[in-house]
Amino acid sequence: MDDQKKISAAIAAVMHYIQEEEAILMQQAAMGGMPQAPSVSAPATAFSPWSMNGRQTQMQMRNLMQMRTFQRGSRF
Repeated sequence: MDDQKKISAAIAAVMHYIQEEEAILMQQAAMGGMPQAPSVSAPATAFSPWSMNGRQTQMQMRNLMQMRTFQRGSRF
């Protein structure tokens, strides 16, 4: 019974949150349209072969680790 109360409370909280969000959107629409998100563009960076090589090396090492190429203990 206690679990049922917790589930009901969680569902009620989510529904309340959704209703509040809808009310805010309705108010914003009534006041003059949807707000515009600020347009932020990423800064243009120059191509660097050193950084590209570093990223490729990291990805290769991760791939080798995932394939379990490296052994935990030395056998030789």
